Amino acid sequence: MTCCLNPHCPQPNNPDVNRYCQACGVELIPILRGHYRVIKLLGEGGFGRTYIAEDIDKLNEYCVVKQFTANVQGTGALNKATQLFEQEARQLQQLGKHPQIPTLYAYFEEGKQLFLVQEYIEGETLSQLVEKQGVWTESQVKQLLEDLLPVLKFVHEQKVIHRDIKPDNIIQRRGDECFVLIDFGVAKQLSTTVLQTTVGTRIGADGFAAIEQMQGGEAYPASDLFGLGVTCFYLLTEVHPYDLFLEEGYGWTRNWEQHLKQSISQELKQVLTKLLQKDVRQRYQSVSDILTALRSHSTKSYQTPKSSPVYQNPKQTSSSQTVTSGVSWKNATCVGTLTGHSQSVWSVAFSPDGSTLASGSYDKTIKLWDVSTDSEIATLKGHSRWVNSVIFSPDSNIIASGSDDKTIKLWNVSTRREIVTLRGHSSLILSVAFSPDGLLLASGGSNNTIKLWYVSTRMQIVTLRGHSGWVRSVAFSPDGRMLVSGSLDKTVKLWDVSTHRKIVTLEEHSDYIRSVTFSPDGHILASGSDDKTIKLWDILTHFQIATLKGHSGGVRSVAFSPNSRILASGSDDKTVKLWDVKTQTEITTLKGHSHWVRSVAFSPDGNTLASGSYDKTIKLWRPR
Repeated sequence: MTCCLNPHCPQPNNPDVNRYCQACGVELIPILRGHYRVIKLLGEGGFGRTYIAEDIDKLNEYCVVKQFTANVQGTGALNKATQLFEQEARQLQQLGKHPQIPTLYAYFEEGKQLFLVQEYIEGETLSQLVEKQGVWTESQVKQLLEDLLPVLKFVHEQKVIHRDIKPDNIIQRRGDECFVLIDFGVAKQLSTTVLQTTVGTRIGADGFAAIEQMQGGEAYPASDLFGLGVTCFYLLTEVHPYDLFLEEGYGWTRNWEQHLKQSISQELKQVLTKLLQKDVRQRYQSVSDILTALRSHSTKSYQTPKSSPVYQNPKQTSSSQTVTSGVSWKNATCVGTLTGHSQSVWSVAFSPDGSTLASGSYDKTIKLWDVSTDSEIATLKGHSRWVNSVIFSPDSNIIASGSDDKTIKLWNVSTRREIVTLRGHSSLILSVAFSPDGLLLASGGSNNTIKLWYVSTRMQIVTLRGHSGWVRSVAFSPDGRMLVSGSLDKTVKLWDVSTHRKIVTLEEHSDYIRSVTFSPDGHILASGSDDKTIKLWDILTHFQIATLKGHSGGVRSVAFSPNSRILASGSDDKTVKLWDVKTQTEITTLKGHSHWVRSVAFSPDGNTLASGSYDKTIKLWRPR
């Protein structure tokens, strides 16, 4: 199929054999600019037509071609329209650096017409998904917000307002299932805080566009957020806002809840109610405000009341939870040895649902093990150097791995395939950690820094600097508000996750710090060091509570039991020690490894302890 590029052609699709358009008689352009074979009209708008094309220089890879065909009167209006089209190209070049915004490939003039070429996103729009699947659930809408809000934050930080947020302009990309924001054709540059067109200009869809856009042509970041709120409303109700707009104007937003076809949480109601405020001043003013609100709601389930002595993982059912006392671990025994790695095992981690154990090794692989059968499930390959750290996301669906190849990889647990590779560190990556809500990932490296990433967008948020040595270990607090880092500079640092600022530096160790972790109840911080000790710290006061001594070699790893009562430590002395946190005394020493113990981890039910060693094995220990 060859597409006629006459902007006024009523039927532009033609057989490949045609030299002239069968509908309008204009000579066809088989290959645009020597690269692009335009094959189908996708749609048209106020400024032009959009086509799908094949890039013959990229093995006929699909791309999108936009053609400038503004129907305007007068030279001034034409110049303005041309300027807007060029502005779109510049914006796409700037914004297309984000993985959830189409990349701009080219912008050019040919035959006295303007064209731009951008990435084709294979997938379905939200409108198509609703038509096919029906009303969305609350969890689906929350996932959309978590995935798309960081994209909007990036857009607004580039001084751009999208102005046309609606289901047709959000695509769920096939493959990684991420949501992609498209069609910046009517976006405008921000001038300081507000953006204006000619008074009366309306850009945006009726029902989805905010009142300030429809009445005065003004747009703020909060205007995009209104469109996102209306989109969420549509997904939850399958009621088109344009129908409500015709009857009530913007009055429907005051009683939007009456259209719900299912019950949703009070927390989501509060967020949507504020997004849907008619008065722009009453809405969230930035993406950061919404993210803060969502995270404050989502982290509540991870916070343990101080009156409760036992931490309960919200991902587990009550029937699966077992609280194991220190006495029962005194006679712990090795119940299995997992072999399969060809080099030393540097990291072990249980999935939060308790079904799977992951291990990272010097052999450059990650292995997954079935906890119930102690058998190998799969081997994940992709890193070009040894894997230093592995961790599961809170929902058990993703594994993050950090490697000496200077990359972080995210893996899909169910498909056992790589999702994405995160690049940004200029050095070895020694530790990775998910936040309790799964929205953030932290990584520590040998260039003395910590990086924070958005999991959904794979975008780097910030680099935390302050250590003067390699960052060997990072961990989030159970409420997600703090991050702890342990370094070869012999210090432990606490960071505020929201402000990215250092809270305090703890300096009592006399040698390299290899491991840090929070107790699940959020009261205690533990740090293991090459000085052969473990130190316990009070989170609130930052005072040292105790120093645990007993290892004859450096402490490589520390881990709390789910109930916060037991601390496990792995050491270069080839042993694992278990400690009573309350009395700060040793419970027992587990012997069996023939080389250094690099990593220890408790299962979510507290009934199994895994230890990974330089002897290439993983041992599983259980109380008796």
